[in-house]
Amino acid sequence: MNNILPTHLVSQFRQRAEQHPENIALRYSRGDHWHDIQWRQLLESVNQTSLALLNADLPIQGNVGLWSRNMPEWTITDFACMQVRGVSVPLYPTSTPDQVLYIIDEAEVEILFVGEQPQFDGALELLGKAIHLKSIIVFDDSVDLKGCESAQYFKDFLANAKTATAQLEDRLTSRNMDDLFTLIYTSGTTGNPKGVMLDYANMAASFDAHDKLIHVDHTDSSLALLPLSHIFERGWSGYALCRGVVNNYVRDPAEVASMLKAVKPTVMCSVPRLFEKIYTGVHTKVAQGSLAKRMIFKLAGKIGYKTMDLHRQGKPVPGYLQSLNRLADKLVFSKIKEGLGGRIRFMPCGGARLDDDICKFFHAMGINVKIGYGMTETVATVTCYRDTGFQFGSCGNPLPGVQVKIGDGGEILVKGGIVMRGYYKKPEETAKTFDADGWLKTGDAGLVDETGQLRITDRIKELMKTSNGKYIAPQHIEGTLGKDRFIEQIAIVADAKNYVSALIVPAFEALEEYAKEMNLKYENKMDLIRNTDIQKLFQERLDSIQNELARFEQVKKFTLLPREFSIELGEITPTLKLRRKIIMERFKKEIDAMYGKPATSH
Repeated sequence: MNNILPTHLVSQFRQRAEQHPENIALRYSRGDHWHDIQWRQLLESVNQTSLALLNADLPIQGNVGLWSRNMPEWTITDFACMQVRGVSVPLYPTSTPDQVLYIIDEAEVEILFVGEQPQFDGALELLGKAIHLKSIIVFDDSVDLKGCESAQYFKDFLANAKTATAQLEDRLTSRNMDDLFTLIYTSGTTGNPKGVMLDYANMAASFDAHDKLIHVDHTDSSLALLPLSHIFERGWSGYALCRGVVNNYVRDPAEVASMLKAVKPTVMCSVPRLFEKIYTGVHTKVAQGSLAKRMIFKLAGKIGYKTMDLHRQGKPVPGYLQSLNRLADKLVFSKIKEGLGGRIRFMPCGGARLDDDICKFFHAMGINVKIGYGMTETVATVTCYRDTGFQFGSCGNPLPGVQVKIGDGGEILVKGGIVMRGYYKKPEETAKTFDADGWLKTGDAGLVDETGQLRITDRIKELMKTSNGKYIAPQHIEGTLGKDRFIEQIAIVADAKNYVSALIVPAFEALEEYAKEMNLKYENKMDLIRNTDIQKLFQERLDSIQNELARFEQVKKFTLLPREFSIELGEITPTLKLRRKIIMERFKKEIDAMYGKPATSH
């Protein structure tokens, strides 16, 4: 019976390869050249890697580490792990060796696949420290192995594999839905990360729910921009591949602008940061344009918003408005859409809150941004926008087969086939995360509106309480202020303080442009942010944006910082969430200066 599990991810993958062997599965770039991998070639590579893993004595449900940026070898190894009933343990490419050590020790990883030189050098540090680590397999053959006897290139790992086809056949036929598919460690804004156990039944429930909501096929092209180590990209890429979508790999996220133009994706998942950057860029450019250009942009916007609102409500768009919208598209929208490749059908967006104004802007341009809410513990998506009827400010309706309700203290609770089995080797943590009736406690606060759509109010754990007893939702304030074109990053400070303050990283490109226009003289970034005219500019901008916030939520003092919060320094997670505790410790001097004795300089 186990060998005919049509919903098992391995069954879906192999069926796609057998039915469409000549279709393109993956594309990747090396230098200026794009290379295609057909389904036939992909299956051959996955089978060969499966044999190599068996040759390395990987036991059933043995854990395998994957520490690499996005590349085809990542996916090949992942599917090979699935075929031999192993469990992949993805690691963020930006993780430090210490972060990786904790995970591979707990998961008892013996084989670690790494991408490029930084990951290999990190893995080299772990040899001898990591209790179980025996071998390092390197994807990129330009990496210097430094004479390490425990390391080999991926191509050599495959070449040395002996034929173990009978054993592979055994593993394939014995696969079942209760097998763990992966262990994904949550990046953890506090404390040690926890290994989320997701099984094949979870993946089947997620894929099935997506099938009922969206349609993608071999005519679609997706850009794997987010790290595959994150459940959002991992789940999406797996689903897209099994539905025949061509998956294009971005190794370096800094190249996303050129990649979008080269790939021209029709679908892709993203986090709010991409939309925020485009929105800021467009508005900066418009502000610098002629009066005529500004007026055309404003008029096109009005037409776009009107058209979008009728679409959203499921109402017909009158002929005259369709004509005007086509003209607006030709003059304005098409140029903005070109930045995303010009062919986008829809883009799932999650990971953090996207400001409503930015979301409306993209929908008005004709870009279907599907806002959703989810967690690693739920194979990413719990709720998302439908094509019509969605309410801005919400995260959409629950996926088919998923239940959402609001528990004590406004906490969002979730039930359904997408919910994880629990945390690896952490029974107490698992018990704390489920209530007596088996509902997953998300740690997020929210409400369900009259249309059944979920609205997030904040992370319960992140609510701050001022010394005046007022509760502050920092993400709401950060989202409101962060859409300003001069603000790149912002961290709100309020806990146990008598008023709200903020650490602000300016958008230096826009700020330097402004300084040039104003003929301000400065020698470096620190010089620039200390300039009284720049301080005055930020104060004025905060004053104008903060009207929509309650008085007790408004930022009374701020400090401009000369550099961005960094993943490498542990100030933000790989998914760009603020690690507040670290930020508060690292910038204690600046924070203290905003309270008590006045700062000598901002």
